[in-house]
Amino acid sequence: MSSSVLYDLPGPRGRRRNLIIGVLATLAIAGLIAWVIYRFYKTGQFEARRWDQFKFKAVQMEIVDGLVATLTAAGIATVLALLFGAIFAAGRLSEHRILRTPSTWVVELFRAIPLLILIFFGYYVPLQYGWSISNLWALVIGLTLYNGSVLAEIFRAGVNAVPRGQSEAAYAIGLRKNQVLRLILLPQAIRSMLPAIVSQLVVLLKDTALGFIITYPELLTVGKTIGGRLAFGFPYVPAYLVIGAIYISICGLLSSFAWWLQRRLTRVRTTAAKPLPLTDVNRQV
Repeated sequence: MSSSVLYDLPGPRGRRRNLIIGVLATLAIAGLIAWVIYRFYKTGQFEARRWDQFKFKAVQMEIVDGLVATLTAAGIATVLALLFGAIFAAGRLSEHRILRTPSTWVVELFRAIPLLILIFFGYYVPLQYGWSISNLWALVIGLTLYNGSVLAEIFRAGVNAVPRGQSEAAYAIGLRKNQVLRLILLPQAIRSMLPAIVSQLVVLLKDTALGFIITYPELLTVGKTIGGRLAFGFPYVPAYLVIGAIYISICGLLSSFAWWLQRRLTRVRTTAAKPLPLTDVNRQV
């Protein structure tokens, strides 16, 4: 048994109790899902009429257009949020107070403001001054400011989590601060930050659904339009089930990619750290 565990391993009674709790929790979740499906069935949500419109190519293209709009906003906001986070994380890590203090204020400010208010700010404030701004860029501004500030904290925490001896050794061989950050700290920090970064990007993707507030034609807006058709019995539940399945699929792909990338980075690090055979060491000496 490893001495690094932080708690005592459960004994036979504890394992049996945990098994019973796990089985009961699984049964409760399965029962809740079954009850929801039953209520959908009793209220006619599975009637063919409510699902017929999904057979039409025009409706399918509506969903595709909404997906493209969602991915467009998420893609632009992802790039800008990563840049925003990297710049302000570097500012917060700076030794110069003139850079560190404003960066801290900016990050803490936009982390504290709800995303919906930032989207409203990006959409309505320019209109007050007669500036023309598309609802796409209003959504992107809100997503960038909020998620970029969260990413800045993730970057800063990841860099600070690297053992101090790494930077001290780099300074000892004459590297400058930007070289230490770029060559020593970041490559190690990225491996530990990757799960948090991907999780935040998944949040960003889902937050694009708030674009319906400013009539941006993303997936949720399309689902609301499809569900509001009287000819098909107002199929809101079927429409939102389809939209939800699309979101789950995209987020699942992102999580799988992050898992694959993390394993690949870990394998590369293990391979790079492979010790030299004794004969090679003697030859180099």
